[in-house]
Amino acid sequence: MTRVALIAVLWICMLPVASSAQLAPPNEAGVTMGHVHLNVRDVAASKAFWLALGGTATAKVGANEVVKFPGVLIFLRQGEATGGSAGSIVDHVGFLVKDGAASVATFKTLGTKMELNASGRGGFFYTPDGLRLEMPERPMQTAPIVFDQIHFFVPEPAPGGKTMADMEAWYATVFGAQPGQPGGNPATLYEAKILPGVNLRYSKNATPVAAIRGSALDHIGFEVKNLEAFCKKLEAAGIRFDMPYTKRPDIGIAIAFLTDPWGTYIELTEGLDKF
Repeated sequence: MTRVALIAVLWICMLPVASSAQLAPPNEAGVTMGHVHLNVRDVAASKAFWLALGGTATAKVGANEVVKFPGVLIFLRQGEATGGSAGSIVDHVGFLVKDGAASVATFKTLGTKMELNASGRGGFFYTPDGLRLEMPERPMQTAPIVFDQIHFFVPEPAPGGKTMADMEAWYATVFGAQPGQPGGNPATLYEAKILPGVNLRYSKNATPVAAIRGSALDHIGFEVKNLEAFCKKLEAAGIRFDMPYTKRPDIGIAIAFLTDPWGTYIELTEGLDKF
């Protein structure tokens, strides 16, 4: 057993149990946050890492190990990532934690990289495979940890003249994302859109960024009601799929894959709410 796995197992016994993990109800477009799919060198150690953060193990989805948190499923697939998430179109994802000091203590014990903020109770943290996590403290929430955000770092100007505003509009048109509350300090201002279960945040980036497919964060996933009809609607609007709508009766879900114009690999699913 690796050091991370051993320490994680010990910490699982010490952390409070998270509230029942489930996906948020869909919006009017039928879309809600679904999953985050990671490439990891050591599946067992990575699973223990996420359990130590307060997740709950659930049944496999196909060949993928899965850890549940309120609002999201974390998929773990064995593979050698091309790099971490920092410097890619999705620079980081984020959770809100009830007890920031306990969260920091967990990461110190796990021994992974941290970039603490001035309070020392939050900041940026890294998984063993390089996924960047933002985990601010929210003492008022009920659950120990809940999924919060996907943060896009958008190159501007970008090839073809596309802007950050174009990306925001694309997610609003395709998935029904609604206006959210902008935020950040003067050096890290971001715009925001909201989907059920997740804040989509957008920051301008002065340099080019990498696509995510094959990295530590291989793709993000949205759960969609009536997925087949949803995919037909997108195809009629001119959106091309990397994998068209496909039923997977062997695992009880349906899937489709597409890539947004900025290089974000996206899986659409129907049926993950059963896991």
